[in-house]
Amino acid sequence: MTADEQVEEMMARVRKLELKARRLVRESFSGEYQSSFKGQGLDFDDFREYQHGDEIRFIDWNVTARMGSPFIRKFREEREINVMIAVDVSGSSDYGSVQFSKREIAAEIAATLGFSALQNGDKCGLLLFAAETLMFIPPAKGTKHLLRLVREILVAQPAKPGTSIAAAASTLLQALPRKSLVFLISDFLADPLDKPLGKLAAKHDSIAIRVTDPLEKKLPQAGRVTLEDAETGWQTSINTSNSNLRMAYEKLMKRQHEGVLSLFKKHGLDFADLETNQDPTPALHALLKRRISKRGR
Repeated sequence: MTADEQVEEMMARVRKLELKARRLVRESFSGEYQSSFKGQGLDFDDFREYQHGDEIRFIDWNVTARMGSPFIRKFREEREINVMIAVDVSGSSDYGSVQFSKREIAAEIAATLGFSALQNGDKCGLLLFAAETLMFIPPAKGTKHLLRLVREILVAQPAKPGTSIAAAASTLLQALPRKSLVFLISDFLADPLDKPLGKLAAKHDSIAIRVTDPLEKKLPQAGRVTLEDAETGWQTSINTSNSNLRMAYEKLMKRQHEGVLSLFKKHGLDFADLETNQDPTPALHALLKRRISKRGR
């Protein structure tokens, strides 16, 4: 395939994702998104004369002194928020045992969240990371900007294919001065996680979206196979006909899965679990509905 053909194929995938994301936002996600996420505070609007029942703490004493009667500061809700989508494009993100890879699922999620933000008037940015930060695109508005974000997720080629949540969290903490809404999309098969997730959640409204593949949780009975770590290149040969080995692997992965889940809960991160063999839409709906329920309490 020539370079021009590769570009055309990639743009066709981006356009397909755009159409699907726009349809989902139009049909169901827009309202749920707006109800789930709110601005981070109040913006100063204007001054007006004090009226009985107004909050005394909002009196502006400088204006009051100039005008000779009490004036208070008026505020309006800061509706617009900065949305940052951080995507793991490490070696393991290219794995998918069925139809789609974890990276392709991540691109679809990013497109849906991005167009929801666009529909709501919010700015959206992107962080790509593997063993280190690859790219940081500041939050902005516009369809052209959003399509660029989706394309960058699909074409990124990290020189170091490992995974560092710590590097991603450090970049986000330094690059985002104001509180933002951060979606962290990864398989979370990395160490360390505890401190990076804690620091990120302390400053930003952080949501973890974990994307895994079914074969990462349970080995099939397929005889002798060679396994290769996509991030280190390490290989090993195992006999999957051995039931004890399959059971030990399943227990190990279950323990890892539950350990990461406990860290999400420890640091108060909302989260969604997705698999490459499933439509991500229901899990995203459930995430937004949980957010709405929490806000209504």
